[in-house]
Amino acid sequence: MKLNRIAWLTRDEGETLAVFGAARLVKYLDGKIELRGGGRDDRRAAREWCSMFLHEAAVGGAV
Repeated sequence: MKLNRIAWLTRDEGETLAVFGAARLVKYLDGKIELRGGGRDDRRAAREWCSMFLHEAAVGGAV
């Protein structure tokens, strides 16, 4: 039982900020923002959206 409590406390699912097709833009409790999943077009749409509405996010990587 104790191990289950530890696993529950250390879980960091994050909050979904936006969805682009199959890609999800997730913000974690520590402030980190990550794009998870999706194809090339989904990531391109997410990058464009971030450039317009999420200026504080550092967008990296090739799209």
